[in-house]
Amino acid sequence: MSLVATSGDAPFARELAALDTMLHIRLLEEKITELRKAQSIQGSIHLCIGQEAIYAGSCQALRADDPVFSTYRGHGWALARGVPAQGILAELLGRESGVCRGRGGSAMFSAADHGFYGENSIVGAGAPIACGAALASVLRGEERVALTAFGDGAMNQGAIHEAMNFAAYRDLPVLFICENNTYAELTPVAETVRDAELHKRAAAYGMPGERVDGNDVAAVRDCVAHHAARARAGQGPALIEMMTQRLVGHYYGDLQGYRPRGELAEARQREPIARLRQRLEADGVAADTLAALEAAAAADIARAAEAALAAPLADPATVMEHLYA
Repeated sequence: MSLVATSGDAPFARELAALDTMLHIRLLEEKITELRKAQSIQGSIHLCIGQEAIYAGSCQALRADDPVFSTYRGHGWALARGVPAQGILAELLGRESGVCRGRGGSAMFSAADHGFYGENSIVGAGAPIACGAALASVLRGEERVALTAFGDGAMNQGAIHEAMNFAAYRDLPVLFICENNTYAELTPVAETVRDAELHKRAAAYGMPGERVDGNDVAAVRDCVAHHAARARAGQGPALIEMMTQRLVGHYYGDLQGYRPRGELAEARQREPIARLRQRLEADGVAADTLAALEAAAAADIARAAEAALAAPLADPATVMEHLYA
């Protein structure tokens, strides 16, 4: 990702850095799809293609020591927090060089050294854990902000409401990020709630609630930066509903028969990478710069996959390590 730092387009460095992150996420997810099709990766995977601006924008607004807790659709969050693509791929491939030595897989890996405290396969379960991290930050005087991400379907889980109530009552520095991709797994969110503007629920807990275009990386970054600053100043949590759409199924192999005809084609017109490219081109960034950025990202992911595939498999003899008797 060094191309951004050496680019002559200094006025656009932040946007180019965001695009770089988004391209790495998109290409990583496409590589994971390829490896899953080849059965090199086993088990269930949940991809975030189409939602990249949420991760790139949010992480640009955070400090390096702010803890992030994601859903099982967490590859993008991890990469945006600086977790190496090789470590992520090796983890999914069950390799010893994976970030959790091949134990976490696609849906449960973490990398605390990078501020990524993990995915969670229980819907909504990251929110109360984030409250614990925020409470620890307050007690230690660290001024860290905990970010917890979840989907629109998780907004109907009890753990989310308990966490929001506790965070609001204690003025904890927590950002509750709802990645609203309009589907709770396979069910449209409008068919499960009376009011589909989920950010309004924040008012019941006495904290700010805001809806933002989750495909606009600058809007995401500015919104998260604003609420992170509030939280860091002791003004408590916020709920941010980020509107987006995934361009793939809920899980690998999902045929998406529940989506209306034409919806995906329309969503591709609004997807975040194409939008940011168009904006940068309109602002005068050279096409060669953008092409070089994508080529460099593709080369990074290809090298990461090659190294991960060459790494030794996790040793079954070590399976009892890191367990408590």
